[in-house]
Amino acid sequence: MPIRLSCDRRPVLALLSILLIVGVLAPTSADAQPQVPLSIDTPVPGVTSYDDDIPVPEDIIGHRIGERHTRPAQVVDYFEAVAAASDRVTLAGHGRTYQGRKLIHAIVTSPENHGRLDEIKAANRRLTSQPDDVSDEDLATMPAVVLMGYSIHGDEASGTEAAILLLYHLAAGNGPEVDDALENAVTIVDPMFNPDGRDRFVDWVNGNRGEVATTDPQDREHNQPWPGGRTNHYWFDLNRDWLPGQHPSSQGRLEVFHDWRPQVLTDYHEMGPEATYFFQPGIPSRTNPNTPERNQELTGEIATYHADYLERIGSLFYTRESFDDFYYGKGSTYPDINGSIGILFEQASSRSLKAETSKGVMTYAFTVRNQFLASLSTMSAVTEMRTDLLAHQRDFYADREEAVSDADERAYVIDMTDRRTRAQALAQTLQRHRVKLYDLGESVSADGRTYRPGDAFVVPLDQEQGRFVKAAMERTSEYPDSLFYDVSTWTLPLAYGVEYTSLERTPDLGSELGDVSYDGGQVVGGQSDYAYVMPWGRYFAPRAVYRLQEAGVRPRAMTDPFTARIPGGGTRSFDRGAIVIQVQQRGVAADSVHAVVRRIAAEDHVDVVAVAGGMTPSGPDLGSRGSEILPKPEIALITGTGGASRYSGTNPYDAGEVWHLLNERMHMPVSLVDVTTVDDVDMDEYTTVILAGGDFEDLPAETISTWVRDGGTLITLQDAASWPVDAELVTMEEREVDVDSLVRGTSYADLQNAYGAQGIGGSIFEVELDSTHPVAYGYSSSEAIFRVGTGFYEPSKEPGVSVGTYATPARISGYISEEQAEAADGAASIEAHNVGRGNVVMFMDNPNFRAFWYGSNGLFLNAIVFSEFF
Repeated sequence: MPIRLSCDRRPVLALLSILLIVGVLAPTSADAQPQVPLSIDTPVPGVTSYDDDIPVPEDIIGHRIGERHTRPAQVVDYFEAVAAASDRVTLAGHGRTYQGRKLIHAIVTSPENHGRLDEIKAANRRLTSQPDDVSDEDLATMPAVVLMGYSIHGDEASGTEAAILLLYHLAAGNGPEVDDALENAVTIVDPMFNPDGRDRFVDWVNGNRGEVATTDPQDREHNQPWPGGRTNHYWFDLNRDWLPGQHPSSQGRLEVFHDWRPQVLTDYHEMGPEATYFFQPGIPSRTNPNTPERNQELTGEIATYHADYLERIGSLFYTRESFDDFYYGKGSTYPDINGSIGILFEQASSRSLKAETSKGVMTYAFTVRNQFLASLSTMSAVTEMRTDLLAHQRDFYADREEAVSDADERAYVIDMTDRRTRAQALAQTLQRHRVKLYDLGESVSADGRTYRPGDAFVVPLDQEQGRFVKAAMERTSEYPDSLFYDVSTWTLPLAYGVEYTSLERTPDLGSELGDVSYDGGQVVGGQSDYAYVMPWGRYFAPRAVYRLQEAGVRPRAMTDPFTARIPGGGTRSFDRGAIVIQVQQRGVAADSVHAVVRRIAAEDHVDVVAVAGGMTPSGPDLGSRGSEILPKPEIALITGTGGASRYSGTNPYDAGEVWHLLNERMHMPVSLVDVTTVDDVDMDEYTTVILAGGDFEDLPAETISTWVRDGGTLITLQDAASWPVDAELVTMEEREVDVDSLVRGTSYADLQNAYGAQGIGGSIFEVELDSTHPVAYGYSSSEAIFRVGTGFYEPSKEPGVSVGTYATPARISGYISEEQAEAADGAASIEAHNVGRGNVVMFMDNPNFRAFWYGSNGLFLNAIVFSEFF
């Protein structure tokens, strides 16, 4: 079907808008412009009428948009109702959230296009899979695909309301603008990237507002409690998870994105109430070097459409002054490394129904209107720039080889033996991004090790997603700017802690790997009548230990290396941390022990070795005094804010990472204890207390100090390391970096940037470990770890306390100033202090960063599992 091309009507429409504003062309009741069902006047250019057969939102959800905050279930109800009533709309699901809420997206286009969606999708995929075969003439006949995404931060709620209006507009609207959008585009509307966070927020504001809303910022409606509605169920910022892809919502979004490969993806947010409206492009110098210049040119051209629509209603806005396009884990940046155009929108937030600002009262409806009009401007840009956008995506993939030609690496080879589960987790992440993985077709020797077919996989740059592979896997140390809105590096093989090598040539490739799943566990040697030994180091080993404990089995841990006799003759060597599982245990039948051993091998992907007896040829015997029974951990995670200020207390991101790791992955229950209730709870119920990061000035020092000295283990992460120092539980000497002296003489205009250049937004450091310490069991002498923030300590001079110190130089990848690099070299990374009968374990870094730092999770988990051994 031929595509109907539209002329550029923006100048005419702008003139008409001005004439209407000044009253030269006053609309009469007969020719008044149709209005969308929003509780504030909203001009909708290019629409002559709305179809009465399509339900307005109020008919389904019971209120007009802008008069209340719409609950997630109501959003789903409305999308289902419109899909049932309109031949322009189909509704699809792409999963469920942790709390079981539906993840939905509407596909909106003309009925004729709906009849050939498979054909449209296949043609669109050829832009990335066979770009050299797509001509300009082909592009002229293709509709564009645009993915409109809203409110990934649940308390930035106006976006979802705009999505409801957009769906109504496209389903019910009649007129040239709507006709163009339906014929020349396939629009995918995802109204709620984060339903769980939205539900938490909407319940609060609607539940704390009466019939008459107040603008008082001290009112309860205006002050949502910790952790707020920004994050998902486990308190993760989902707008950092496009690259890691660790959560159900993100994995569903990635499926939709790669199924359709849109040319444009929009990402609607909110910011502080005193701001105006932002849309990209962002700060030019902070664009990732892997993003082509053409991407930014098109983003700038699209911006003129947003400006035009917002100027019609007199809304102020800005571009290029803040935000960036560097980290590919954000919704507005991830598309850029996939041949699409990602666009960030930021609306000044009312949060509540009304908010007092220096510019007067801002209503929720006003914020929704701006987001809706920016949605319409996007649609206008997509239809009028359609062939340019299609050509950009085609050329992005056609020029792949040239784009990666400056890379020293041509392929990455990942070992699948010693760290198999982590390697499989990395493979799963890459496959979510449509990266192709291959078996080795030949043995490869590099960096002192040999990789063999069947024991490793290859990630070549010579593939459709080659640009993405380069951006996701490379190490970086040089940057066009010293300021970052988010992290400066994310090298995935380092994050997953795998054994890998980058190669300057692509080795012979075997067959492409199918969908990778965990398969690493087995019971070696059959059933033992005496005992089993589980080597320590597999990713889910802590989960296996907890499963044993839950079954009533009492596992023992060996603190020294040993060899054991195996059935049928021969021996096998085991390192520190190996878990001994005795078959004959009091209160547990042998058949139950055998059954749980088989289960941990199958479900926790660990190797379990049957041994023939307890006397070992070398090292301690299995019943050694050094092989103590591991106590079952009882864990309290300190959460919430303190009473001193709303900013004191736990950082919800850091706490969520711990909660998710322990609960979701390791299947360990975690008690969430509010910082203000610590004095009121029985702390003796817990073996381990975790301060995951934040300001804990309201944590009762005497209560926690007494608990530690009586035998508890306190684990601190990142900036929470200062708490045991301030509480005088441990003594640490801080390394000072006088930032004020470093920026002295800087002009006022440049001062903020000068201070910012001394920050560490996220870099990868090398940590040198004492692998004989229980916290480092299962690790080598050198590992990568993620560092956020400044503030370094001297390693402790007490023997056996320093588990890990930063190497010299510390930085493996990422930005760090020369002054901060000097302070980091040789500084403390992990400390384990004995305090009375208890312990304080301090991680200066974040071993659980954003749920994709599999490589260092084990260090944190060791501090829980082996706390009785140091």
